[in-house]
Amino acid sequence: MTSFEHLIRAVPDFPKSGVIFRDITPLLADGAAFARCIDALIEPWQGSQVQAVCGVESRGFIFAAAMAQKLGAGFIPLRKPGKLPPPVMYADYQLEYGTDRLEARVGTVSQGERVLLVDDVLATGGTLGAARNLLGQLGAELVGASVVIELRALQGRNLWPENIPLHAVLHY
Repeated sequence: MTSFEHLIRAVPDFPKSGVIFRDITPLLADGAAFARCIDALIEPWQGSQVQAVCGVESRGFIFAAAMAQKLGAGFIPLRKPGKLPPPVMYADYQLEYGTDRLEARVGTVSQGERVLLVDDVLATGGTLGAARNLLGQLGAELVGASVVIELRALQGRNLWPENIPLHAVLHY
């Protein structure tokens, strides 16, 4: 167990029956534990010359911005549709019932820029896969990805390419 795992609260039947939601707000509210979580997310990327950290809306922003500051890198938000001024590039992905989209503003990533992708949870892998595709369209060199929580039963890691490192701090 990490020194902060006890701060992840399991909430049964939220947002719908049969789902166990992992609430990270107690972790975020504890300054020392949040700092330890950021250190754990960064650990595999020390010395990898990350130039930008890309966070997936919305909770990925929290972790990615803190990681970018600590790594001395830029922060790039990957947003839901309609939140960024044009021009944007986008990648669509499947949800349980329908589709969604991630967008990034054209020009926020330079061709070949070394980026790290960050989100709070890896579940089915759709969001992280779309983010990876979007960064590829933008010309980024994806160093890898970090997530706070991986929900192993949903097998999202199976959609992630084996040649790109994927780091999860906690596993449920």
